[in-house]
Amino acid sequence: MAHESKLKKIHLAARALRLSTTETRNRVLLKAAEFLLEEEETILKANIKDLKKLPSDVSPAFKDRLTLNTQRLSAMAESLRQVADLPDPLDEEGEKRVLRNGLQLKKVRAPLGVIFMIFESRPNVAIEAFSMGFKSGNAMILRGGKESQHTVAVLYKILQTALKQVGLPADTFWGITDPDRKIVNQLLQQKEFIDVVVPRGGEGLINFVVNNSLIPIIKNDRGLCHVYVHDGADLAMAVNIIVNAKTQRPAVCNSMETMLIHSSVAEQLIPMLYQQMQSFNVKWFGDAKTVKILKGSKNVKKASEKNWNTEYLDQIVNCKVVNSVEEAIAHIDKYGSKHSESIVTADASIAQKFQREIDAAVVYWNASTRFTDGFEFGLGGELGISTQKLHVRGPVGLQALTNERWIATGTGQVR
Repeated sequence: MAHESKLKKIHLAARALRLSTTETRNRVLLKAAEFLLEEEETILKANIKDLKKLPSDVSPAFKDRLTLNTQRLSAMAESLRQVADLPDPLDEEGEKRVLRNGLQLKKVRAPLGVIFMIFESRPNVAIEAFSMGFKSGNAMILRGGKESQHTVAVLYKILQTALKQVGLPADTFWGITDPDRKIVNQLLQQKEFIDVVVPRGGEGLINFVVNNSLIPIIKNDRGLCHVYVHDGADLAMAVNIIVNAKTQRPAVCNSMETMLIHSSVAEQLIPMLYQQMQSFNVKWFGDAKTVKILKGSKNVKKASEKNWNTEYLDQIVNCKVVNSVEEAIAHIDKYGSKHSESIVTADASIAQKFQREIDAAVVYWNASTRFTDGFEFGLGGELGISTQKLHVRGPVGLQALTNERWIATGTGQVR
């Protein structure tokens, strides 16, 4: 295999990194934050180069995902500093017990090892993923999409420079800029050298990795998120939550795609929502009742089965009128991606029913789905939002990038 020697070096570097101190790893993150700000001009020039390569018909939301600016670079640097400030999960002690024969057992946290992260157009993911994986003691392999090729090349160089300045092995990190998909195909087979693969992107990427990887996966599936407004809800609150969940940054996985409105408030609430969303030029797909309520309004079409199952990542929304919380739950159970779901209601028992029965990584009551984020949750960042049920679910923070192992201390015990 063409990259076997490189993978062997990374595998060995992961062992060295596991023995590094918290202070050393933090210094790398703080140096990277400094270099990000110092190299702003170089990064933004590379980003403009990537933006100019985009097809003319690309959606504004896709372009937004790729775009960097001074404010976003500052946020990336701050994220690095915040991760450096977080407690180190390594060697954290958990359960302890002493067996009847005197054998002492304890659980301690250890890195996963080598993490291969595949992402698409958002270049800030490179910094966020590196910081979370590296802080928790993992060697990182990052491969971004071709759309961000020039931008991530500069970011990868910054991370390598930070490692060298602090004195850690350069092989602790491998940033892949070659867009050839064959490299991904080859790496997904290398279970001897890579411990975990994390795909972060659209449905096509997720399915490709799931179908081709021999390596265990932390799956960050699409975000087909819903907000359900129940009978008797505070309608002003509902408008604020839904408009935020849909329009604040539609191109990310925790944005809302479908709103479910109880029939008792539909006649009043749906026109309010439509009016508030018009300044964002949101296109609507609705069931027959929604279309009837908004009859004659522009950008409103009848929803098909495909619409209910589509993650738009754009200023497009679905709307359905339901007659009960049970109907809302059934719709989410059928079409949701187990990412983030929300209910707006004044009834605590209904909210608790919704939160108990909805099978998703995060279930909200009277709040926007946009909070499903490692930074917002106080985790310092995230490697993604896991929608699977094994190992980790929800924002993948530092602790989730480690596992527990047993340390056993004896005085000569035999069985």
